[in-house]
Amino acid sequence: MMPTYSFAVFGTAAPQGSKRLLGKVMVESSKRVHPWRSDVRMAAIENKPVIWDMKVPMDVLIRFWFPRPASHYGSKGGISYIKASAPDEPVSARIGDIDKLSRAILDALTGVAYLDDRQVIDLNSSKGYLIGRDCAPYTHIAITPHA
Repeated sequence: MMPTYSFAVFGTAAPQGSKRLLGKVMVESSKRVHPWRSDVRMAAIENKPVIWDMKVPMDVLIRFWFPRPASHYGSKGGISYIKASAPDEPVSARIGDIDKLSRAILDALTGVAYLDDRQVIDLNSSKGYLIGRDCAPYTHIAITPHA
């Protein structure tokens, strides 16, 4: 049995959005997606187990962690708190859709964790807010051969 392949990628996740036609070439709409996919790829390469079979079906777990916007915090008597009106989960358009965030990860892992993202047969993705004003955003990824 192969181990779970787990690692973190630090930085703000970028969604893989729509493509647009530029002359005769299709290009990504988001300028952030290429550097983000590169960071994911490098973290995956650095943390890849010595023994890893890229040919088997895979389960992928992705947890995106985002900092709360400053507008979610209040202060009273020098004590900072999260306002009651602040949402519990990141749903703003600025963060991105879960499917587009996941697509960028799955494409970045092609050729590193598996031969093709078609091999991913179980995908569990979620978004969350970090607790604390100074927390750095990151994404946790775990890949397991499907049992």
